[in-house]
Amino acid sequence: MNEQILLIDKYENRKRRLRYTTVFVLLAAAFLFIVVLNINTGNVNISVPEIVKIIFTGEGDPTQVNIIMKIRLPRILMSAVLGGALSLAGFLLQTFFENPIVGPFELGISSGAKMAVALTMILFINKMGMISSYVLIIAAFIGALLSLGFVLLFSKRIRNMATLLVAGIMIGYICSAITDFLITFAEDSDIANLHNWSNGSFSGLTWDNFYLTLAIVGVSFVICFMMAKPLGAYQLGEAYAQSMGVNIKRFRILLIIMSSLLAATVTAFAGPISFVGIAVPFLVKRFLNTSRPIVVIPATFLGGAVFCMMCDLIARTAFAPVELNISTVTALFGAPIVIYMMLKRKRG
Repeated sequence: MNEQILLIDKYENRKRRLRYTTVFVLLAAAFLFIVVLNINTGNVNISVPEIVKIIFTGEGDPTQVNIIMKIRLPRILMSAVLGGALSLAGFLLQTFFENPIVGPFELGISSGAKMAVALTMILFINKMGMISSYVLIIAAFIGALLSLGFVLLFSKRIRNMATLLVAGIMIGYICSAITDFLITFAEDSDIANLHNWSNGSFSGLTWDNFYLTLAIVGVSFVICFMMAKPLGAYQLGEAYAQSMGVNIKRFRILLIIMSSLLAATVTAFAGPISFVGIAVPFLVKRFLNTSRPIVVIPATFLGGAVFCMMCDLIARTAFAPVELNISTVTALFGAPIVIYMMLKRKRG
């Protein structure tokens, strides 16, 4: 009997490993395919051999080199890193609130970060004529924490998650209204680009932006991955996590800080992006058939990168030369997934 149980366990473990490997291989293949497709697609078509040559040697036609190295590649890599960060922030918030239908955008966190960044940009541009990326991230982080703080205050009085989600949406609307008011009455011509940024866009991002973003998101990803074990315990309940030696108070604070920092970094550079933080973690957990953080964290990050690169490609090329806002495309794909999740939870 024991041998039969061991054989069954061995078979199930092998089946799980095969499933995990398949999902990661497919995500990696999709990542590489979309990177090449993004670089190749545009007003100037560049062949795959030329793309490989330019990326790895920096040699080739000067026009093509400039297009790839100064415009397309930094934008593609930024959309990948920011998409992964937003998806990971969504997974952390879903774990914190113990509900899969929450995310940085839906809880008003992205809108709070957007409001703080817009206010900071207007003040600094009017007084100094320029602004540092570090200042934008700090402002976005403060705005994200303020919005999340209001959501947490509501959560103490509101136990129903649906009502709490509505409260988060209302906070987002208030922050968006304040941002629109600031942008509307801003007189400086340099602030005109705020309108496109406030609706979400990966355009105009540079290598300097990428290196800074990669550093912040990379460190955040490592910290989140190191939190995988306590996250798994927390998913089974606070009592169980405490019995496993997890300091619940410190752990919850760390969850808030990491999710706010990731969402703030995305908002500082690309503006608020909707539905990614909900849709991608749900799809990844569905494909993996598990919620184990040690597996879900890297898969969610990679899935978010693929999802945002695909959406950015559509936003850039669907109605070229007119470019869609990235949130328009992410909502088009993400909203049906969220509706499906809500219907599924209702049936359950």
